[in-house]
Amino acid sequence: MSVDSTTPIAPLFTATVPGIARIGANRELKRAVEAYWSGRSDRAALEAVAVQLRATGRRTLTEAGIDAVPVNTFSYYDQVLDTAVMLGALPPRVAAIADPLDRYFAAARGADGVAPLEMTKWFDTNYHYIVPEIGPDTTFALDATKVLAELAEAAADGVDGRPVIVGPITFLALSKAVDGAAAPLERIDEVVTLYADLLGRLARAGAAWVQIDEPILVTDTVDELPGLAARVYRTLSAIGERPQILVQTYFGDAGDCLPALAGTGVEALGIDLVAGGLTGVEAADLSGKVVVAGIVDGRNVWRTDLDRALTALEELRGRVGTLVVSTSCSTLHVPYTLDGEDGLDDALRGWLAFAAQKHAEVVALARAYANGRADQAETFDTAAAALATRVTDPRLHVEAVSERVAGLTEADWTRTDSAVRRDVQRAALNLPSLATTTIGSYPQTTDIRKARQALRTGAIDDAEYVRRMQAEIADVIALQEEVGLDVLVHGEPERNDMVQYFAEQLDGFFATVNGWVQSYGSRCVRPPILFGDVVRRVPMTVDWIAYAQALTGKPVKGMLTGPVTILAWSFVRDDQPLADTANQIALAIRDETVDLEQSGAAIIQVDEPALRELLPLRAADRESYLEWAVTAFRLSTSGVVDATQIHTHLCYSEFGEVIGAIAELDADVTSIEAARSHMEVLADLNGIGFANEVGPGVYDIHSPRVPDTDEVTASLREALAAIPADRLWVNPDCGLKTRTTEEVTQALKNLVAAAHAVR
Repeated sequence: MSVDSTTPIAPLFTATVPGIARIGANRELKRAVEAYWSGRSDRAALEAVAVQLRATGRRTLTEAGIDAVPVNTFSYYDQVLDTAVMLGALPPRVAAIADPLDRYFAAARGADGVAPLEMTKWFDTNYHYIVPEIGPDTTFALDATKVLAELAEAAADGVDGRPVIVGPITFLALSKAVDGAAAPLERIDEVVTLYADLLGRLARAGAAWVQIDEPILVTDTVDELPGLAARVYRTLSAIGERPQILVQTYFGDAGDCLPALAGTGVEALGIDLVAGGLTGVEAADLSGKVVVAGIVDGRNVWRTDLDRALTALEELRGRVGTLVVSTSCSTLHVPYTLDGEDGLDDALRGWLAFAAQKHAEVVALARAYANGRADQAETFDTAAAALATRVTDPRLHVEAVSERVAGLTEADWTRTDSAVRRDVQRAALNLPSLATTTIGSYPQTTDIRKARQALRTGAIDDAEYVRRMQAEIADVIALQEEVGLDVLVHGEPERNDMVQYFAEQLDGFFATVNGWVQSYGSRCVRPPILFGDVVRRVPMTVDWIAYAQALTGKPVKGMLTGPVTILAWSFVRDDQPLADTANQIALAIRDETVDLEQSGAAIIQVDEPALRELLPLRAADRESYLEWAVTAFRLSTSGVVDATQIHTHLCYSEFGEVIGAIAELDADVTSIEAARSHMEVLADLNGIGFANEVGPGVYDIHSPRVPDTDEVTASLREALAAIPADRLWVNPDCGLKTRTTEEVTQALKNLVAAAHAVR
């Protein structure tokens, strides 16, 4: 189908979603991809799983009543990397890999002799995207194979799919200039030409609509963004042969970009009404547009207040050309379905909606908007009754917790000056310069997984499980002693996930059975549901750390997850300010640090990899966030004496915007991802006069590559150019749970050898 200036808008749909998850309800894609990587299956087997998952996704939506189905939302690894392939923008270092799929995976995760692209967070979510590299020799060229194939696949299945592609502004804004190239956005005209070609191809292939995702438009990270958006979409909407265009925004208010887009010839605009509200809509003339209203939260798991949502939609009636009901963003960010979550009590189940339930909410709202509330009265009444129980449930408001938070003063988040602490700690620990350590986790072996499964099914009791985990800890301590690390960890065999482990032991949380979401590539996590006030019942880690410390004369770090990361990697209650919830978690972690110290732990690491992740997308909102985030971390770590060394860890984010907050955390040692970004963060730290100790990652654990000693030595010397040896630690980028024991052993031997050589 093609359009021109006289073609009327005929959306032919009332209910849709911007995208859906692709890992499979039972993580089928994860298993298939990892089997392919390991050589246990071939490409045909992998593709068969992918075909089945796409078909299941289309069928699930149509059966729910969604009458506009997105396609090309599937990915073997990441949609931004898919876009780089589509635009011919893979780095030259992978060009020699002949097979396209292997070339793709090499860009994502590396291969022998090939370093991967960087990876960082997708806006303010816990999803990670692969960062494209745009160099002076990057030659853009369109390869529409994937999107056209998935469109044809849907058509063969009887589905008129709506292709979804990452928009040109977002793609270039999220890319990285390399080798002295200009900012990628300076090449926008080249890329828009390819998008124009793509639109023509999609029209000729039968696409009536195309969805172009531009979440960058809800940020203020690009100068003169409204003008750029207007110019790009005036160009694309002026094309004679094309599908009708839906420009989809999400994660916030598009601000001045919304009226800019409304002034172009695009037919539809997707708006996040959950994160952005109605403010932006009021500033734009949308009377001639299809508005895809994201009124059902695609990022959190709480049931929609259907009456409130319908009222908001009614406010748009008459102010927009046509209204379509949608989720606020792709349901990639929430679990597939509540079905099978048998551990939920009736009240909690009634408050929740996973992807399948959200799709049903979208359809119910669309029908109520079209036909009146009475058309969906039973659905609306059921939702209202369930939500009413949430207001009065005693688990949501614990008086002792409220009193403790209310009684906090500045003294509760303040320690002695860091220079004073440093002298005390150096005398107590007596560590060498360039001290070596790891971040926390060690490989989650088959034996660990079998033991965890046996405990769940009742095949073994708690005592046997503890015995098996202690055996794993003993092996990890022995390995670290063998390779010669200076500061050891217990390896975290008892932890299925660094957030879920704590959530399972804290009141106010619920851990799902199958609530998996994709974090990156084949990596999936089960975010716990934080629904009530947080209370630590008993110590959570002390016995494990004490056992590990008894096995060695070297210091063993206590390992905890920080309050901001627990927030970011959970589905968090939406009935009180995040700052209040953060302080509740911080007090629980504070109690744990004190107990660890009293048990003999001289070093305690409180990880905050998600500090940057929750940073608001608009600059005006950031100061207040960083203030409470820093306070929560310091509250969790300020109950210990000066001799106890506090570490923290941050990874896979763009740190420049939070570099001041990293310093204000006032951790004694900060380990930080730096290998893929070639130590860029150190210049930022020096720029603010950062004076505490730092451990920039000297090798990338998210790649199966094992760096040799020379490579680690080069990274370490690069770090020494910015940080003096008496403040520099030597460690990997992140925890080692996703790697094999063989990979870890050799990599750590090389790391220790490099540290000794540089010393």
